[in-house]
Amino acid sequence: MKNWTAADIPQRNSGFAIITGSTEGIGYEDALALSFSGWSVIVMGRNAEKGAEAIAGIKQTNPKAKVSFEKIDLANLSSIKALASKMISNGQAIDLLINNAGVMTPPKRLETADGFELQFGTNHIGHFALTAQLLPLLRKSPDARVVTVSSIANRDGVINFDDLQSKSSYAPGKAYSQAKLANLMFALELQRQSDKHGWGILSIAAHPGVSRTNLLITGAGRWSAAGMARTFLPFLFQPSSQGALPTLYAATSPEAKGGQYYGPDKMSETRGFPAIAKIPRQAEDINVSLKLWEISQTLANVKF
Repeated sequence: MKNWTAADIPQRNSGFAIITGSTEGIGYEDALALSFSGWSVIVMGRNAEKGAEAIAGIKQTNPKAKVSFEKIDLANLSSIKALASKMISNGQAIDLLINNAGVMTPPKRLETADGFELQFGTNHIGHFALTAQLLPLLRKSPDARVVTVSSIANRDGVINFDDLQSKSSYAPGKAYSQAKLANLMFALELQRQSDKHGWGILSIAAHPGVSRTNLLITGAGRWSAAGMARTFLPFLFQPSSQGALPTLYAATSPEAKGGQYYGPDKMSETRGFPAIAKIPRQAEDINVSLKLWEISQTLANVKF
């Protein structure tokens, strides 16, 4: 996979992909790259105006792009259920689901519509619920993949079952690390569950390293230390198109393996080209992963 780029994505004119959080940043770059390789792509986000802008941007760059927009709020289980029900009614097999959307380090503790801490509820529970409800359509595809986007912040993460929603103590970075660790553990456990139950799905995790997106600004705020670094020191961050490569590799490469984790290959996985990423020790605890899986099914009110 040395120096793998979007030019290495195999052509696939019949592929159908869904990407959360794809009106900008990494998700947008995923959608654009897949469109050039012949995929039909649904761009997903909370804001219909941003969705229209994203579709227009993709079609301006690639006039042949087969892209459309669907509105979803991953911080609202009712919104997720409505979107999934619409997709189920449509009946089209899903070949690729990229769980990309994310919220990062809001300075004050916020909650989702269902009362979850915003980062845990959006980044983990929202994607957990969406994947569970789209499982019948993923199983209709002969070679479906689910790619869940984590972060190098997961290295500091701990799943605190005594305070999953950070009610007793909220620290923005700590809550984010927990949520991104949960993303990785979900991806790994989903592969084990697929193997156990014969779902025929490849579940793969990826992370973008340190990339130039608006996630820091919209989360921590423009005038936070991280937000100012993103604004005034852009050279510290690789372009979002580069940060998208590990996700795209996981999503499309014939060499990508289920239950694996991919990220950039240089400078402690902060930048570079796709390579196998190091799974933090705490993500390898199968007992914790299974407990998180069971609790997440209860919280999301879904069953795989």
